[in-house]
Amino acid sequence: MKKLFKIIVASIFLFSSSNLFAQDTIAKLLNLEEDQYFADRDSAYLDPYYGLKKLIYGNKRFAENKSINPRQTDADLKNNELGQKPFATIIGCADSRVPNEIIFDQGVGDLFITRTAGQVMAEASYGTIEYATEVLNTHLIVVLGHESCGAVQAAMKLPENPPGHVVTLINSIKPASLKAKSANLPEDESLNLAVKENVLEQVELLRELEPVLSRGFESGRILIVGAVYNLHTGKVEFLEETITSLPKFKNSK
Repeated sequence: MKKLFKIIVASIFLFSSSNLFAQDTIAKLLNLEEDQYFADRDSAYLDPYYGLKKLIYGNKRFAENKSINPRQTDADLKNNELGQKPFATIIGCADSRVPNEIIFDQGVGDLFITRTAGQVMAEASYGTIEYATEVLNTHLIVVLGHESCGAVQAAMKLPENPPGHVVTLINSIKPASLKAKSANLPEDESLNLAVKENVLEQVELLRELEPVLSRGFESGRILIVGAVYNLHTGKVEFLEETITSLPKFKNSK
């Protein structure tokens, strides 16, 4: 029993250390400032790398209970009636506990959002994302998974007769769930790994989606990254693999 306890403690320590190292790497690549909480909106629209900083700082405000709830008045709603210029597209889960504008502390017109269970995508989703990219000139795309995702959990259990069209969700997430199961981790850790793997696979899918997104990503015009939201801490942690593989950082050591 003592040996098992030591193994569990060591695993938690290694995971925490690895996660902290990943976030430190991201902070250095994006030139994040430790005591900074704000990034200019116009610059975020013009430069998707700067847009990443804006999302990170906004989530930092939310997680530390310092949200400012920007651009959410009646006047802000009316000012956007003639058009929109969101600086980021979020592909998120439909889970009611993950309200994107709130967790990133953004306002009306800032985020272009498409949400489905497990952020599973299909033709309509692809067209929606491409519309934001080509028509609205929104060049930052974030695939946002979250801890304790019910859709991923369902895929992990692989029920024999899922109701209605739920089978579509399960089949889409199945590759990530099988990869997580093969790691032979405890149930909670296995689910968290499946959530992460699902995001990574969805990011890769979009990066290879012809012709708009694949060409835009290869040229560096479009950034496509992944992140996972922690329901307990309120923090959104961007996945290091999806940041270090961006064109600007690909050759960085």
